[in-house]
Amino acid sequence: MTLDSSARLEVDPLIEDPATRIIVCCGAGGVGKTTTAAALGVRAAERGRKVVVLTIDPARRLAQSMGIDSLDNTPRRVEGIEGDGQLHAMMLDMKRTFDEIVEAHADGERARAILGNPFYQSLSAGFAGTQEYMAMEKLGQLRARDEWDLIVVDTPPSRSALDFLDAPKRLGSFLDGKFIKLLMTPAKMGGRAGMKFLNVGMSMMTGTLGKLLGGQLLRDVQTFVAAMDTMFGGFRTRADATYRLLQAPGTAFLVVAAPERDALREAAYFVERLAAEDMPLAGLVLNRVHGSAAARLSAERALAAAENLDEAGIVDQGPGKTGVRDTAAVSPESPSAGRSPEAPPAADRAADGTSEVVAEVPEASAEQQSATAAGQTTQQMTAGLLRLHAERMQVLAREQRTRDRFTALHPEVAVVEVPALPGDVHDLTGLRTIGDRLATGGSARAGAA
Repeated sequence: MTLDSSARLEVDPLIEDPATRIIVCCGAGGVGKTTTAAALGVRAAERGRKVVVLTIDPARRLAQSMGIDSLDNTPRRVEGIEGDGQLHAMMLDMKRTFDEIVEAHADGERARAILGNPFYQSLSAGFAGTQEYMAMEKLGQLRARDEWDLIVVDTPPSRSALDFLDAPKRLGSFLDGKFIKLLMTPAKMGGRAGMKFLNVGMSMMTGTLGKLLGGQLLRDVQTFVAAMDTMFGGFRTRADATYRLLQAPGTAFLVVAAPERDALREAAYFVERLAAEDMPLAGLVLNRVHGSAAARLSAERALAAAENLDEAGIVDQGPGKTGVRDTAAVSPESPSAGRSPEAPPAADRAADGTSEVVAEVPEASAEQQSATAAGQTTQQMTAGLLRLHAERMQVLAREQRTRDRFTALHPEVAVVEVPALPGDVHDLTGLRTIGDRLATGGSARAGAA
């Protein structure tokens, strides 16, 4: 099955449907998730919906394209939206989101103890999976506010797109793990029993871990665990609630990929994972697809024509003698024909008819020389353009094979192609163009760059 015979993803009905409350753009890094999410937000807002776009992209391209100086953990209104809708945008601040959770679920003294704890500061800033977990946490917060008709999520630029789904479980497993539970035991026991446990049961473990981690780090961890004891259950509960939200009918996943082998392989893994997790997949956005308005000229024919032009340019005619026979090379009076070296030069033998003919042949005019040079330059440029076209057709053929391989494996997945733009997107006009191409799909492909 080829892409032409697969189901086509209809973007406008998806973003205009009031039942659609969350769209999650996911996929491998560098495939255009941020631009796709922003374009969807702009298009939905200009069709009357109140939209917020949550991005986790550290490159800040979303802020630049929307004309906002900077994005942070607070949704900011985007100006310049046409129509009755509204568009807000925000960028996830991972540590700030973690701090907000602590501040919301701990009293003042305990919150200050947690926020000032060195182990917490390391965990909130760089623990594996924290960014993805906080993206889920922020999504849950935005949905709970019920302030927007549509939330568009740009998932983190992870090595694997699956990290977004795995992170809550990983962080929950860490917080529920045996190591953390063991550290929590003294705080739960309290009083003399807790001290006895610390003096007897923990002495061996702390001695060993102290050597491995360092005594100060271990004390920081224990202090952190004691302060966070009442909050661990909340992390797990909220993670489970957000996970169920992603499975709800009002959520739609869009897998974004480029027409390249690695990106589509990652997309295939994600499609299979979403199916296994019973999460609603809307379809695949195949981004940056190349096209050509001269597709009827194959790569083979273009290369053959370029070679013919190169061969035609091999004939080398001397400047100023175009079309003139070089008589010196064939004259019987030339030295090669046996003329004596003492014979007078041709210019001094005006009575010699042959010499007179040679002397009277006029040089080519400047116009003729210019025309000849222009013809040769045109041939060279034409040959170069034919080779560029051949390269483009080879790219198109490779992309087509890659797409066909994906659709053969997943014929049930609706697909929309987004033709490549000649340059980067840096403003609302560019985002509208991407939105138009998302809506029209392959019909705009023929003239794509």
